[in-house]
Amino acid sequence: MSIEVTLLGTGSPLPSPDRAGPSTLVRTGDATLLVDCGRGVVMRLAGAGVLPIGLSAVLLTHLHSDHITDLNDVITTQWVMSTAPTPLPVIGPPGTGEVVDAVLAMLSRDLGYRHAHHDDLQYPPSLEVTEVRPGDELTLAATTISVHRTDHRPVEPTVGYRIEHDETVAALAGDSVPCPELDVLCAGADLYVQTVIRDDLVALIPSERLHDICDYHSTVEQAAQTAARARVRTLVLTHYVPAPAPGTEDEWRALAAAHFDGEVVIGPDLTSVMAGPRP
Repeated sequence: MSIEVTLLGTGSPLPSPDRAGPSTLVRTGDATLLVDCGRGVVMRLAGAGVLPIGLSAVLLTHLHSDHITDLNDVITTQWVMSTAPTPLPVIGPPGTGEVVDAVLAMLSRDLGYRHAHHDDLQYPPSLEVTEVRPGDELTLAATTISVHRTDHRPVEPTVGYRIEHDETVAALAGDSVPCPELDVLCAGADLYVQTVIRDDLVALIPSERLHDICDYHSTVEQAAQTAARARVRTLVLTHYVPAPAPGTEDEWRALAAAHFDGEVVIGPDLTSVMAGPRP
């Protein structure tokens, strides 16, 4: 069996006509997992051939707005398309329950309108919120999800997820700078998905606020160094800051290849990568 990772949204808080907000789809043999819910995520799910009713769970790495802005769309669409009251699991760090409650409060008028018109809808939507901490482990059918600390300070807490199925491992780090816990998260992974910035390009943009993001995101080079230390097979770059200009993907790939001799994947939204057990 294998794990398929699809980059649903590879963009950043900077709006782009071509890239949705950060979100990643992970499909194992028995689970379909959405990691983060950036802008446009439901449209990108449709592009990947998955509807919210087909999700096994939503996993949030942290509660920055660009990673949760369309959680409301996932919840609403899953609710109106459901024919049975199967709870949608929403998994994330401490504070996730408060965010979900606030989303439902924001949606309260809409939910009421829809329920009044369609009284067969379960009301309110059935959600199963689980707040997780580093060291926790969850199992969905034959897929194991372990939770690891990442370092995105001053944003705390932040977590990454190590997803294992049939001897295949995908590590999804979210936003993080290198740290010992990140190395553990990625150790021996078949796929390692990492948010990256190009600090050389960011430095050219006349905005101190944008320069500050270099403090708490991995550069392309740092992501490659983490991949090399952890001996991963494939490094998947995403959530690009700034977005690669057309035709510059090889330039980004070369920066990583200077530190990591495995496969480096960089691409547009809906780029998919497949990994199977090591021989």
